[in-house]
Amino acid sequence: MSTESESIPTADDKSGSLASWWRERSELGVGVLLFVLGVLVLADALTLGADLAGRGPVGPATVPLVVGCGLLVVAVLLSVDVLRGGRGEAEAGEDVDLTEPADWRTVLLLAGVFLAFAVLIGPVGFPVAGALLFWGAAYALGSRHFHRDPLIAAALSLLTYVVFDKLLGVPLPGGPLMGVV
Repeated sequence: MSTESESIPTADDKSGSLASWWRERSELGVGVLLFVLGVLVLADALTLGADLAGRGPVGPATVPLVVGCGLLVVAVLLSVDVLRGGRGEAEAGEDVDLTEPADWRTVLLLAGVFLAFAVLIGPVGFPVAGALLFWGAAYALGSRHFHRDPLIAAALSLLTYVVFDKLLGVPLPGGPLMGVV
């Protein structure tokens, strides 16, 4: 037996709106995102070409195929659960007030910092661009320690560069510091 709040509102329904129906089932957005991501992963995995004789039974597409199928399964299960009335439970320590509007200043600052990192990593290298990324993210999220934050950001960036480039063998662009570090 369904009630009015559980039914999908129509244009003739004055007591509820389509927007409120979506707001009550906002977790469906996560299901849609996971589904689209799963389709993209599967489509990309199917374009990987490799000779069966040269690679053996397990090739480069195996893990992306498993991950893509897993994403599709999780997306469908989540969507079915939400449509049946399931809701995510807030954590006991969660301090997000959903009645407050989004902090667009912080979102835009973080987006700008990531964009600057993407533009600068080639010309100035990872250590400098990473330090600016770490410092900018700390500033965007509210830290105002102008003497301490850049030092921590530089140390963290150099440590990350050394671990990935030197220890793990994952090449990162060094920029002007290529011969120094």
